Amino acid sequence: MSFPEPGTGRLDALTGLRGIAAWLVVLYHVRPSLTGIVPGAVVEGLGKGYLAVDVFFVLSGFVIWLNYADSVASGGWAATGRYLWRRFARVWPLHAVILAAFVALAVGLWATGRDTSAYPFAELPLHLLMIQNWGFTEALTWNDPAWSISTEFAAYLLFPLLALTAARLPRVSPLTLLGIAGLLCIAVWALFAANGHALLGADIPRLGLWRCLAEFALGCTACALWRRSAGTAAGWLGCALGWIAGGLALGWPETAIVPLVVISAILALALADGPVSRRLGSGFVLWLGEISYSTYLSHVLLFTLFKLAFVGPDLQLGWLGLVAYLALVLAVSAALYRWVERPAQRALNRLVPARLPTAPQASA
Repeated sequence: MSFPEPGTGRLDALTGLRGIAAWLVVLYHVRPSLTGIVPGAVVEGLGKGYLAVDVFFVLSGFVIWLNYADSVASGGWAATGRYLWRRFARVWPLHAVILAAFVALAVGLWATGRDTSAYPFAELPLHLLMIQNWGFTEALTWNDPAWSISTEFAAYLLFPLLALTAARLPRVSPLTLLGIAGLLCIAVWALFAANGHALLGADIPRLGLWRCLAEFALGCTACALWRRSAGTAAGWLGCALGWIAGGLALGWPETAIVPLVVISAILALALADGPVSRRLGSGFVLWLGEISYSTYLSHVLLFTLFKLAFVGPDLQLGWLGLVAYLALVLAVSAALYRWVERPAQRALNRLVPARLPTAPQASA
């Protein structure tokens, strides 16, 4: 697989990686209902699926920098407006559709006398504006996974300032970029350590926004390193494995290990031209990446409905129930991508007077 020139094409392997990460989040949320059919060690391993969100954040920064840094830097604030509209068109329509489905669910639960504490109507405006995880609430409500969409929306808003600032600085060397990446990784660890946490999934309502912003910036830095062809795939893969082995041996918390591993692994994959990158960037895995946003936003709603319809009071899934649920998520994700996500994005983008001068883009 030959990679495109920076800023001019797709990195399909990264899109495939996004698809795998989305399904790790699906299994993370379904794991409490698997204790009857899989070993406890597997359930415990699936309990780390929330770290896939850190992959999303770094990947998002990488892809946004790849596709928009030059056009925003050269076009100034005029290009910034078009960029922000395109990002809104990418994330809001599907978010709004899933949120509307949750509202219908909440009304149904209320009408039948069931608990609706997870669906506070007073917080709906925050969710509609995608600002629900900017420190305004104390718990995740409505569509829990959408907290990361809220924080990424904040990163999208801050990105033009980052791109315009970088454009006005002298050319930054790869060594300086490595230093910036290191500081961002330290910042993530320090943020959680200062609040007494060793896990990246801790206290999402207060810390999730800062976790996203730091890792999004880390992804931007990774793309800048890739555009300078800094290092090799083998070298970055060695770094990723080294961070894992060294961090575990030294007893580092995941807040110190994971950001280092994620940026190293993404750079290894972006620079690779081997069977792994080819498999991730083609066929079924690539398709999973294409529909991953629909998978990510819809799976909790689908699991809630699936449990209400088919799961007993013990909330346990058998193998048949698990297969049925996963097939449902796959089918609905494909339908949402084809009939909601993409058509809405295209329709909103047609309202932009002038398109940003970008070629086909990697999924973000």
